[in-house]
Amino acid sequence: MIYRYALAYLETWKKNPMRKPLILRGARQVGKTTLVESFATGFDCFLKLNLDEEEDRQLFIQYREIHRLIEAIFFYLKKSPVEGAVLLFIDEIQNSPEAVAMLRYFYEKRPDIYVIAAGSLLENVIDRKISFPVGRVEYMALHPCSFLEYLNGIGEDFDRQAIENLKADAIHDRLMYEFRKYCIVGGMPEAIKMYAQTKDLLSLDTVYDSLITSYSDDVEKYSPNDTQTKIMRHILEVGWQKGGETITFERFGGSEYRSREVGEAFRTIQKAMLLELVYPTLNNRLPLEAQLSRRPKLIWLDTGLMNYKAEVREEVFSVSDISDAYREYVAEHIVAQELLAHTTKVSERRYYWVGNKRNSMAEVDFVWKRQPYVLPVEVKTGTNAHLRSLHIFMSDAPHDLAIRVWSGRMSVDEVKESGTGKVFRLLNIPYYYVGVLDKILDGMS
Repeated sequence: MIYRYALAYLETWKKNPMRKPLILRGARQVGKTTLVESFATGFDCFLKLNLDEEEDRQLFIQYREIHRLIEAIFFYLKKSPVEGAVLLFIDEIQNSPEAVAMLRYFYEKRPDIYVIAAGSLLENVIDRKISFPVGRVEYMALHPCSFLEYLNGIGEDFDRQAIENLKADAIHDRLMYEFRKYCIVGGMPEAIKMYAQTKDLLSLDTVYDSLITSYSDDVEKYSPNDTQTKIMRHILEVGWQKGGETITFERFGGSEYRSREVGEAFRTIQKAMLLELVYPTLNNRLPLEAQLSRRPKLIWLDTGLMNYKAEVREEVFSVSDISDAYREYVAEHIVAQELLAHTTKVSERRYYWVGNKRNSMAEVDFVWKRQPYVLPVEVKTGTNAHLRSLHIFMSDAPHDLAIRVWSGRMSVDEVKESGTGKVFRLLNIPYYYVGVLDKILDGMS
């Protein structure tokens, strides 16, 4: 079983005396059920209901009083009430408005019961078909596995620990090779499990096909009309080839679909957490404000799936530096995935930076919020002098730290900005260190 770092968040939630029922959100097959089952080992009693099943749904229809409902759940699952900690997991909760409504009573009348709810299509029915009780639930996001979780999943715990302890320089070449394989395998738990068993990258084809087919089949379940169904299926067929690119909605992917229709379809798929439209910001200070009138970057939930559908796996495997693969989109895409992998905030969004009108050609791949600052993140190999956009960003930034992700070893350079002469620090980190970026920054402060 893959160790998920989200378990630490769940443990914190468990210890919080003011906790609320937790709504676990994430795309299909990112490991939500497995995560909860792993977490459940720390409880005296684990109750699991799957509301895909009619019998399970009927419990919430028949029993509208919370104490009777809990009694019925214990009896139905053939478990005796215990004195210790009880975890109730309600899977596929979107199938029962009655179960959703009951969450408020768990919070108000039975806070001793730990409640987690999840659903494979939950994102697209929230606020449209169901509404969770405001102020009486809290949310947590789960994303595909990070590189560290991938290493754990394939049994490379020595390498994982070396990264966590920031002592990976001695095995840099091996880790870069393994990270390149991670770009191919991706972060979907089923793919990692299959690769751990077979050590055969081609054996993953059936996993990817199954996942992509299930995503396409789901479209009908949350699409508002036939036209949107067709557009979303078009996006899920051809959009993977555009991963990492700045896109336009109008006639996307060689279609005849108009901008408004395509934008609506993309936003619906985004709610399913299958992709993110990463918009630019003009700000190099907090708060960040997305420029929604400008073109977004298309970032899919998983680089492994993207590389499979874009048919660039062989190219990724053959290059010595992933920044040389697929016009640099693979490198940028996997960094975007890593930047998001360790957060559990549902509202967390990524941004890239563009300059103002005077510097309209300036663009930095991503920005990283590090209170009280906004740090530029460039994904690029090469000399410091070629980081023109980063220089422009730093020229009036209220700090002296920039970040470059590359294939080289970790280092810190002192760089003189070419326009104003401002001197700033450039932190160079290899790809495998992106998941511990905050820890690295803590050591520099």
